Amino acid sequence: MRTFNAKPAEALAERGWYIVDAEGQPLGRLASKIATILRGKHKVTFTPHVDTGDFVVVINAAKVKATGAKMDDKLYYTHSGYVGSIKSINLRDALERKPEMPIKHAVKGMLPKNILGRQLLKKLKVYPGAEHPHAAQNPKTLPL
Repeated sequence: MRTFNAKPAEALAERGWYIVDAEGQPLGRLASKIATILRGKHKVTFTPHVDTGDFVVVINAAKVKATGAKMDDKLYYTHSGYVGSIKSINLRDALERKPEMPIKHAVKGMLPKNILGRQLLKKLKVYPGAEHPHAAQNPKTLPL
């Protein structure tokens, strides 16, 4: 038996589209399932150094939930590089201002920290409401 290694051209031919409804889903569990699909670990042709994953469309990102007191305790930090310019925002405010940011941030943390990880993150499409412009791709519903 030889180990199968997917070529980049082979992986492109097998791309699928999935749609995920984030309403009422815990943020971390949702992000881990999305990261698995983006990475391609659900396929038998998974190869660690090749992008074999599928596209994921997340709808209702503004209605994601968090367990415990994370809505007020979980903080997201930004820093411009200047002294004293660190800013923080909690999860509740982040969902009001930019509802797609917490999901993208959580999924990004579960992907590889290299060129492949940045390439995988481009296949994630997050929308705050129920409407999305990807109906032409016929996305399949992903059960969670």
